[in-house]
Amino acid sequence: MKSEKSLILSKFSASRGNKGVIAAAVLVYLFLYLPLAVVVIFSFNDSRLNAEWVGFTLDWYHKLFNNRDMLQAAGNSVLIACISALMASVLGTLAGMAIHRFRQKWLSALVLGPVAMPDILIGVSLLLMFMLLNVTLGTVSIILAHVSFCIGFVALAVQARMAGMDDSLIEAARDLGASPWQSFRLITLPLLLPGIIAGGLMAFTLSIDDFVITFFTAGVGSSTLPLEIYSMVKIAVTPEVNAVSTLLMLLTLVLILAISRISPQALRN
Repeated sequence: MKSEKSLILSKFSASRGNKGVIAAAVLVYLFLYLPLAVVVIFSFNDSRLNAEWVGFTLDWYHKLFNNRDMLQAAGNSVLIACISALMASVLGTLAGMAIHRFRQKWLSALVLGPVAMPDILIGVSLLLMFMLLNVTLGTVSIILAHVSFCIGFVALAVQARMAGMDDSLIEAARDLGASPWQSFRLITLPLLLPGIIAGGLMAFTLSIDDFVITFFTAGVGSSTLPLEIYSMVKIAVTPEVNAVSTLLMLLTLVLILAISRISPQALRN
């Protein structure tokens, strides 16, 4: 009888504990995503003020697509993100292969260090380096800065992909007479391709919405979309800012979903 009572009490306490965890998780997710939902909803608000809902409209998106400064900043962001993602994919692939092959702790720390460092520290250090090297701040400096912190994310995706590879396939290809380049092109690269694509998409996502590092390394006339949004927010938060933020969130969400489809290991790492 006592054992049955204790069993019932343990189940009751466990159910109460589970409900408490679920309630805490719901509150945390509401705290994280409710402001984003408000931004999306008020991007369709037929009022210049974000104080109350007046009515549904698409005028703010129409004004956004007729804003030349915003379109130019968006074009700069896409160009910088594409070039940065491409360069980071190449260098990050080589870095990930080196980490997996040599398994040196100092090499992992060297490649993955920028992933853990604060953005403001990376931005200030890159700014000082560009000043010492007499590099003119502009599109080139932004691309170099974005590549420097995106390499680590691509290397993580490639390293995770290589961890699940069968190295005996490469050894068999070499035994059958394939050169190192042939074994890489015909075996290693096709197997690594999902990880490379996932890392490249991740680098594109991080590059297109980066603000802190871009703020320190951008020059005159090289504004990006996050910098343009910041300049608009300093004056007033209009529904036009909500509209561009909604589109940026949508793009980021699509890329993250693509990464999760191509290489789930990249997100887990």
